[in-house]
Amino acid sequence: MQRLCLTLLILLLGACATPSRAPEHGGRMNDVALYALSLADTPYRYGGNSSDNGFDCSGFVQYVYLNTLEIKLPRTSTEMSRMGEHLDAGQLRPGDLVFFNTRQQPFSHVGIYVGEERFVHSPSSGKAIMVASMREKYWRSRYNGARRITSAN
Repeated sequence: MQRLCLTLLILLLGACATPSRAPEHGGRMNDVALYALSLADTPYRYGGNSSDNGFDCSGFVQYVYLNTLEIKLPRTSTEMSRMGEHLDAGQLRPGDLVFFNTRQQPFSHVGIYVGEERFVHSPSSGKAIMVASMREKYWRSRYNGARRITSAN
């Protein structure tokens, strides 16, 4: 929990210190990242899509987007990877979706970028929603790309 609070503080201070380059939703994309972080420690559950029972990766992302931006995303990470605008790694902003190949299948895992080369996600069975660094060898070697969702396109 202390780590989560520190991450939130860094994000908030970073948002205050840099000029706004927010997408169409303006500061609402920061709301996406902050809301995602607020769900830390919610357990992983295969097929899960609620804060009461737990989330899998795509259920988590779908839940966050619906509850912050009122955007209903598709249910699977692969389907999500076809939405919105393609981004290069240098274009990432809080609230963007980041995709990974974790099952020897492109776009098999999704998380929400929170800044500082970190993302929040629901990792796997026996774990809970957490923040991970995209600099870690595991994630760096499995990175598939990113998308910015600005509407239910």
